[in-house]
Amino acid sequence: MNAADYGVAQKRERVFIVGFRSDLKANWSFPEPTHTEEALIWHKWITGEYWERHAIASKERPEIPSLLRSRLQRTGANLLGSVTAPWCTVRDAIADLPPPENTDVAVEIPNHVYIPGARSYPGHTGSPLDEPAKTLKAGVHGVPGGENMLALPNGQVRYLTVREAARLQTFPDDYYFPCNWGESMRQIGNAVPVTLAHLIAKSIRSHLDR
Repeated sequence: MNAADYGVAQKRERVFIVGFRSDLKANWSFPEPTHTEEALIWHKWITGEYWERHAIASKERPEIPSLLRSRLQRTGANLLGSVTAPWCTVRDAIADLPPPENTDVAVEIPNHVYIPGARSYPGHTGSPLDEPAKTLKAGVHGVPGGENMLALPNGQVRYLTVREAARLQTFPDDYYFPCNWGESMRQIGNAVPVTLAHLIAKSIRSHLDR
């Protein structure tokens, strides 16, 4: 399952194995996706609704990627995008959080601490703000890599705060991580997105109740 297909602002593909006792004869299947990349394309490049929702002025909106422009010119927009929910982006998940560099305000948000020193190099480029995040990982020996950086539209990068990473894994804001940045990111990177786990468990529970 790709978590992005279920409203998580992260392209996180994971395998889930669900078993039922044979005497239950449970004819269960995984929930159908609720969000699509096609819908995000539709909202960004066909209607502009995505940019309007985030109050991004026309002159500040990025150019449509050339490959996507060619595809849309060749095949047209996929109408699936007009009837499904769009993939959630990093901006969708963290837009209401103050910039962590603004420490006077960010200090009021638990785990929202600015971490300096981020830099971009091949294979370590961060997650674009207006796409679902790359898969958050626990990293090698607890040191997360470029998947735990945010790539801003101006070309700059910075590390995600623990609170921002928790948002990308759909932890509630009152869930506090008492460890340092590296250990907290390791725990978050090892986690299953909360809303995805809940969706699967709720579907199984409902099926068994019936």
